[in-house]
Order: sequence, then C-alpha cells, then structure tokens
Amino acid sequence: MPASADGERLQKVLARSGQGSRRACEELIAAGRVTVDGEVAVLGKRVDVTTARVEVDGILLPVAPDLVYYLLNKPPGVITTASDPQGRPAVVDLVPAEPRVFPVGRLDQATEGLLLLTNDGALSQLLAHPSHGVDKEYVAEVEGGTPAAGALRRLRQGVELEDGRTAPAVVGVLAPGVLRLVIHEGRNRQVRRMCEAVGHPVLRLVRTRIGPVRDTGLAPGQWRPLRGAEVRALAQAAGRPGRPDTRRA
Repeated sequence: MPASADGERLQKVLARSGQGSRRACEELIAAGRVTVDGEVAVLGKRVDVTTARVEVDGILLPVAPDLVYYLLNKPPGVITTASDPQGRPAVVDLVPAEPRVFPVGRLDQATEGLLLLTNDGALSQLLAHPSHGVDKEYVAEVEGGTPAAGALRRLRQGVELEDGRTAPAVVGVLAPGVLRLVIHEGRNRQVRRMCEAVGHPVLRLVRTRIGPVRDTGLAPGQWRPLRGAEVRALAQAAGRPGRPDTRRA
C-alpha cells in the first residue's frame, strides 16, 4: 500500500520519541514491530502525529505534538480535580496553566505524594484502566501500632470491602505503625479502607511510586517534567495487563 504524502516519516517520529537512531527505527519497522492505527507499518509510511496511534511491540508511544507530562508531589489539603466550585486549592494550580493538563487518577484531599498530570489522553486512559495493573506504592502511618500477623496476612491476601474483595497487595512493615503497601487497583480511598478494615485506620498516607516512576527529591508542592525515558517506561507498564511489584517490602 503506498505511503500517504501527508504527515511525517514514521522513522523520524519514532526517533523523536526516543526509540533510537533513524536507522534503528527503520529496522524496527522492517521487523514488523511497529503498528500505526492497528496495522503493521511499512518503510516509507507517513503519519499524522496529531491523530495516529503508534505502537512498538504493542506499547503505545506518545508522538502527538505539544504533549507534556508533569510529576507533582501533592501536598495534603489540595484536591485532585481540574477546578473546584468551593474554591479549594487544586493540583492544576500547582503546575503551568498552559497547555492545560489533567490529573491521572486521584489522591484524596488528605493524601500526599506523587501524582501525574498530562494532556496525553491516550496514556492517561491506559494508566487509569484497572486491567493494566500499573502498581502504586504507598507509605501509611496507621493507628494502633504495627498490625498483627493476621491483619498483615489479610492485607496481602485481599480484604473484603463494601465494593468487593481487593486484589492481593504487597505489604511490609517499615517501622512501628508504618506500612509500605503496593496495590494495582484504583478504587476510591482504597488503601485507607483496607487499613481501616483490618482495624488500623490511616493517620497519614503518602504515595511514593507510580509504576516505574519515583522521586524522593521533590518537596511537597513541587513538580517537574517527566523525562522521556520515564514516559516510555510508563507507557510500557500500562501497555499490557500486569500485577503489583512482588519484591519483598
């Protein structure tokens, strides 16, 4: 099928998205590893980067122009919405106003820690979809000291909540009354409800990792652009169903 005269050459688009030199990108295309809008691409293919869905080995690539990706350390008291009729501070007030971005997923008002904001709708949908299993890591300070072995076992095996049983979580003890939890579901206030269900309500909750992305150097309220390698790693993590990090906590 002849290539369209419109758009950019695919190998140039791939190289710009960090897939290697143009020669290396030509080899990816020749090997049949690149698809555009669901069809295997051929050398000479041109794409409209504003609309095309480009994937390498089934992993979606961010190729549209003017895409931005911010990593924010959300402080407590800030809400995870684009705006608030009550006038409460929102996460979008902490990052540049243009281009307009939206939070990926939610952290409740009291919860702190890492949050992604972007105008890449395709990647946002992948990251937010529960079937893709992008894991999130939290540190929770809980009431009542360190949970007993039985309570920890319930958290690890799954806790029965009003909206159903949770998937198994990775749970470890960092200090007396301080837990590390890794989950891959995105239910509302899930970690808080899990801990409360085993008799240890959360006093403070901080998200410390989203998939492969973490940053211990961001102060509360600070943000930074994601690096290209981080965006690609997030796309790869969201590009196929997964499970939470099973390394020991």
